[in-house]
Amino acid sequence: MRRPFALLAATLLTAALAATLLTAALAVPASAADNDDGDEGFTINDPRITESSGLAASRQHPGVYWTHNDSDDGPYLYAVDSSTGDTVARLTLTGIGTPRDVEAISVGPGNRLFVADVGDNLGGTWPYVWLYELPEPKRLQDATVQATQYVVKYADGPRDAEAMVVHPRTGRVYLIDKHEDGGHLYEGPEKLSPEGDNVFRPIAPVELWATDAALSPDGQDLAVRGYFGGIHYAWNGGELQRKGRLSVPLQGQGESVTYSADGSRLLFGSEGEQSGVVSRPAPGADDEGGSSGGPGSRADGGDSASGDGKDDSVKVGGAVVVAVLVAALFGLSRRRRKG
Repeated sequence: MRRPFALLAATLLTAALAATLLTAALAVPASAADNDDGDEGFTINDPRITESSGLAASRQHPGVYWTHNDSDDGPYLYAVDSSTGDTVARLTLTGIGTPRDVEAISVGPGNRLFVADVGDNLGGTWPYVWLYELPEPKRLQDATVQATQYVVKYADGPRDAEAMVVHPRTGRVYLIDKHEDGGHLYEGPEKLSPEGDNVFRPIAPVELWATDAALSPDGQDLAVRGYFGGIHYAWNGGELQRKGRLSVPLQGQGESVTYSADGSRLLFGSEGEQSGVVSRPAPGADDEGGSSGGPGSRADGGDSASGDGKDDSVKVGGAVVVAVLVAALFGLSRRRRKG
């Protein structure tokens, strides 16, 4: 019997809709007609993209963002033109197994795409997870691309993770595990190997229930997002130094974040059909849209991305409480569906 669950879901979703209307100004992206390059926000139009779980700005193709569904789709990556919200290429990955729970995507040196199949809806029980690496095509069109698959294990045992970053200069891959009480930044080997296991080791605590992360193009700043908040760290060679909070928009299922190619903006994505990508100034970006790289935080450690002095949890009274319940409900329904 699922009727009580369905009635509860309907009640909470109705309340969430009302809360969303109150905060619409925080989360509605600019339309394509309002900007030329999409760095001010856009809507993903492709009906095939219903669970956008990762986001990465292309450096080779200005205004293009890579995304993917997290599960139940296949080995596909989508290139979205942010000026229109339309998909301009779908890549089919070969040379890998069947993806399980793809949660993040990042661009590394030499325009290499890294894809993190590291989610674990079973609560961190899989003994290993996977990373995929492939070249970003020079021409954007539907294509089949050979990828390299890497087996990943954690030094301290299996865990759930949704956040990955690739250092833009060294190409080293890092993961952040997902835990309500906060997780850790895990460092991979200096060079990944397609043979054997690639062991990731914890090197720094992360004070957030992380759903994604992004490194600035100069490799100096780390943005970590959760469902209702975010933290800006100075990268500091992987020895993270907390600089302030991020102004994270209230979204239905906030799953992704990326820097714009020039480092001036942070773009936040969400799951769902016709999902919106919301843009905010990046820490340290100047008013003219200069690139990130400075400390980007106030001396008092307050908000660094928005300059509005608001807490990153987006304090809108009962709206946050409702959103928490909806997120928990959403997670429970996914566990039932995928379990």
